[in-house]
Amino acid sequence: MNNKSSFAAIISIFAMVFLCSCEPQEQISKPVEQPKAPEDTRVFPQADGAVVVKVETTMGVIVLELNSKQAPITVANFVQYVKDGAYDGTIFHRVMSGFMIQGGGFNEERVQKEPRATIKNESNAALPNKRGTIAMARTPELDSATNQFFINHNDNFNLNGDGGKSGYAVFGKVVEGMDVVDAIAAVKTIKTKTTIMTAREEINGKATMTKRPFKDVPVENVVITKMSVVGAN
Repeated sequence: MNNKSSFAAIISIFAMVFLCSCEPQEQISKPVEQPKAPEDTRVFPQADGAVVVKVETTMGVIVLELNSKQAPITVANFVQYVKDGAYDGTIFHRVMSGFMIQGGGFNEERVQKEPRATIKNESNAALPNKRGTIAMARTPELDSATNQFFINHNDNFNLNGDGGKSGYAVFGKVVEGMDVVDAIAAVKTIKTKTTIMTAREEINGKATMTKRPFKDVPVENVVITKMSVVGAN
């Protein structure tokens, strides 16, 4: 074998070794299915007062278990909206994969619905913002939650109350359909603040409906077609 042949053979062997060494990295880079939220009986003890709510969406069904023992005001408020049919036909208007999906406040025309009165913030250390939990959305004002809620798509412990810091009130968890939450979190969204929606705004102490831009809005509406109470302990 001459020198040129020997050199070509060495290069060929080196290339095969290099490609083989890259194969595991290619597999790691492939998208993997998000794990389902594990059960946590410490955070959500199976106690009297649990309410089960079925959330039917255009992407599948989500079942929630609400903890009325540790968040009685929040659960009562949410359940009343459910019984009134107020969530039927609303959308998930803010979706951020790896963070949360938010809904309950806007209809399919992207117009904000009229809420009832605000409620007391029941954020507490016993109910942290873990992946798969449901919590109330609010403004920077502590006791300002009404009808909007969000489901945590990750462990968002920065949203918990800590000492003098006011957190976001968790009041339940997903017990079925976390794969649906993952699917909603993965939809295409408009991340820039360019989607025009009609929202309530306080002007001179009076609630006014104004058109203004929002971001992280799904390109195609993800609709809550029906929400219903299906059980209670």
